[in-house]
Amino acid sequence: MTDVNPQSASRFLDYAPAPESTSILHLKPSYGLFINGEFVDGHGDSFQTISPATEKTIAEISNADSSDVDAAVAAARSAYTRTWSKLSGADRGKYLFRIARLVQERARELAVAESLDNGKPIKESRDVDVPLVAAWFFYYAGWADKLDYAGLGPNPRALGVAAQVIPWNFPLLMLAWKVAPALAAGNTVVIKPAETTPLSALIFAEILQQADLPAGVVNIITGAGDTGEALVNHPDVNKVAFTGSTAVGRAIAKSVAGTGKKVTLELGGKAANIVFDDAPIDQAVEGIVNGIFFNQGHVCCAGSRLLVQENIHDEVVDRLKSRLMTLRLGDPLDKNTDIGAINSREQLERIRELSDIGEKEGADRWTAPCAIPENGFWFAPTIFDNVSTSSTIAREEVFGPVLSVLTFRTPAEAIAKANNTPYGLSAGIWSDKGSKILAVADGLRAGVIWANTFNRFDPASPFGGFKESGYGREGGRHGLAAYLESAGWGSPAAGSTTVSTTRKQASA
Repeated sequence: MTDVNPQSASRFLDYAPAPESTSILHLKPSYGLFINGEFVDGHGDSFQTISPATEKTIAEISNADSSDVDAAVAAARSAYTRTWSKLSGADRGKYLFRIARLVQERARELAVAESLDNGKPIKESRDVDVPLVAAWFFYYAGWADKLDYAGLGPNPRALGVAAQVIPWNFPLLMLAWKVAPALAAGNTVVIKPAETTPLSALIFAEILQQADLPAGVVNIITGAGDTGEALVNHPDVNKVAFTGSTAVGRAIAKSVAGTGKKVTLELGGKAANIVFDDAPIDQAVEGIVNGIFFNQGHVCCAGSRLLVQENIHDEVVDRLKSRLMTLRLGDPLDKNTDIGAINSREQLERIRELSDIGEKEGADRWTAPCAIPENGFWFAPTIFDNVSTSSTIAREEVFGPVLSVLTFRTPAEAIAKANNTPYGLSAGIWSDKGSKILAVADGLRAGVIWANTFNRFDPASPFGGFKESGYGREGGRHGLAAYLESAGWGSPAAGSTTVSTTRKQASA
């Protein structure tokens, strides 16, 4: 009998298509804005939301202009004054618990909508995004009547109306990260999802109606950058929370300076994933794949810079290439898919542009062999080896499935190279020695540091960055402090680092 290499054999075996049915979705042909508990037409020109995997239209979406922003903020202010601020913490918590349960009940529908509109694989939206959304609402529901015990001083008070702008990479999860703590703290909300991914937020509006949330407590307006700018700069807003690019975050910080608005900015990242020669290599390779190719690399804390100890460089890169050859790129709704579609044509062009620059600057480019569908926006997993710390692809956020590989010899060199970036959102460390992990983590300038794991999230753990990755924290008690007037220990929160290991992670 002839011996067969398992990796070679895997290329001749394929999975039968296992697409998730869209029949569970009951989509409307068009969606309005969600203001004061009702769907209303926007006054701006409507636009279409499309599937990035097929480029087909999903639904027509209303575009909010400045008058719609005024109406949404007015509804939030009225709800805050008349209703929400008068409820006890226990009563607010009941609404949050109800929302969490409804998210669980409609989990399959939400997962399908997220993958259809965003392009991410259904197994990620089903097993990661939606369960974490429910977890965030459950967690902050428990805090709603315990604000006096959160270490924020006696009788902490809500800020008022929160303006929240969220990105397209985790549309529903980023909504939960912002809405849940804001409501638990007693604020009302006007939130704007990204122009390319409004669908799950609009379905979430239906959940708010099911939960009988008082009208105006949460308002959802859709539109492009002009809508977000009008919301952030509205004079009757007390709090601004933004997740997105560093350039937009910098503009927001300038626009609200001197206004008295409290601001949380969660911006870009260029995380280092550090692999030492005593690391469990097989586990580390899986962590590298999860760190950069999860959600097509559309992750602000993605481990896009692999720092591998010089003496194991060849082994790690060879194993990594072999692993990438087993990944399946294609239909996001297929349960077998590992790599979905790039979210938009604009983002695909940016990934291509930066990848071409990386090649021109002398890095060695390797792309996983896979068939690219004719329609939609796709980019195969790509590795750049022999990358220098000054290379464009090692310094700029690609926000796609592109990994840059650098080497180091000593822990001190690894720390220096990891910190050699304008960003400081996250990092990963792989080693069998706990003392080494803690010593290296202590030298890293990153807000979240994972040890022998990557891209794990828990609602009780604060998340945020340093330098051009923004300021403020989301998650945990720190997330409450961002929405309350009294924050006695809030100053340390702005510069804290979270170290996470596989032993204390919630499933993600």
